[in-house]
Amino acid sequence: MTAFLLLLLLAGHTFALPLQTGDFSSSSSTEIDDYLLAEKYLRQLYGLSPGLQGRRAASGAFQTKIREMQTFFKLKVTGNLDEKTLDLMKQPRCGVPDIGEYNHFPQRLKWKHNDLTFRITNYTPDLKSSDVDRIIRQALNVWSAVTPLTFRKLHDGTADIMISFGSREHGDFNPFDGPDGLLAHAYPPGAGIGGDVHFDEDENWTKDSSAYNLFIVAAHELGHALGMSHSSDPGALMYAAYSYSEGFPLAEDDIDGIQDLYGPNPNGKKVKPKPDAPKRCDPELSLDAVTDLRGETYIFKDRFYWRLHPQFSEPQQSLIKSTWPFLPNKVDAAYENTEKDLVIMFRGIRMWALNGYNLVNGYPKYIHKLGLPKRIRKIDAAVYIRDTGKTLLFSDEEYWSYNEAESTMDTGYPRSIERDFPGIGDEVDAAAYRSGYLYLFHEHLQYEYSYISRKVVRVMRANSILECS
Repeated sequence: MTAFLLLLLLAGHTFALPLQTGDFSSSSSTEIDDYLLAEKYLRQLYGLSPGLQGRRAASGAFQTKIREMQTFFKLKVTGNLDEKTLDLMKQPRCGVPDIGEYNHFPQRLKWKHNDLTFRITNYTPDLKSSDVDRIIRQALNVWSAVTPLTFRKLHDGTADIMISFGSREHGDFNPFDGPDGLLAHAYPPGAGIGGDVHFDEDENWTKDSSAYNLFIVAAHELGHALGMSHSSDPGALMYAAYSYSEGFPLAEDDIDGIQDLYGPNPNGKKVKPKPDAPKRCDPELSLDAVTDLRGETYIFKDRFYWRLHPQFSEPQQSLIKSTWPFLPNKVDAAYENTEKDLVIMFRGIRMWALNGYNLVNGYPKYIHKLGLPKRIRKIDAAVYIRDTGKTLLFSDEEYWSYNEAESTMDTGYPRSIERDFPGIGDEVDAAAYRSGYLYLFHEHLQYEYSYISRKVVRVMRANSILECS
């Protein structure tokens, strides 16, 4: 029985042209590396036959598997190794095959009894044994909270779910590969090794986001040990890509999946799942924040953001925590100061300054350091006007003007949003600035406002920024 390998494919942000079929004779080393990475990914996860290396899939098998992957992840189906497809391949993810006959769950594998046993056979030196015990119990409780399943710990003998830490070859003919790479693997329900979970001891296991969070990986892998396959919802715990998040980890899709196997918990309290990933072309979609970041545009909604780049065929959706684990799960407002190469993120009464993807020393800080009155408890929207060097900060029905060069609030503020921006209403959810025009978002609408003539020149749906008509 093949193990589930949690494969960490190092994330990158390179933007090469899509790879086409042919040979490697005229290719750059970057293109060759990208193709070899993709070939390995498709062999392991989509059943691509070995032996194509060096011919760049002239048989068409490579493109067929690319289409299968693009279909599963709801990408634009091109059959080519375009940038969005390659970027997704480089994300940290679980190694469970995603589709069809390559999926390990075609027969709805599940345990035939609800009273399951587990045993932790050894411990990682990265954490106290008591911490590991608590984390594994918490990960199991995630699933028992929504099912009739119960889990009883054994201290010796053979349990249904045997949990261990090991490195390299550790006894199941599925060796780990050292630091980074394969993080863990698990086996589906069944006799013998079925249901067992193994963690790579060469990783640095933590209780937080500083390295690999044991709780998140354990909850995901235990889902596989109970019979769960992958979800196509980026917000689900069982989504193929690994990411750190806080709070109760199950999304509605996770709960639906596990209850389809075992039913609901007859005695459990109603749990509040994580919200599903927002749909970018939902006509009622509203936005939390919009900002640029070194030539790209980032659009935030709930725990997620979309990333727009000229070389992407469509926006990429990711979890905020997967890119910035030090940020909160939700962003209220954001803006980029291109002169300082900083992006400022707001949540509640705090703000974070980012240089690229890194947190600037000394942050987070309180928003009142900008000169806002203490009565202001959150910023609804923020936008930097490069032509004036001023940043507009919107809160409820008022806004302020912040002088970036002098790091002071302009006098005469706050002012009324409705009075100074006629035609958009009295509140703003998100804002952006392009070539003399402010784009002000409120609920499901977007207002194109001429900063020169001081009037609304066009009204669009908010998600038109996400390439939705």
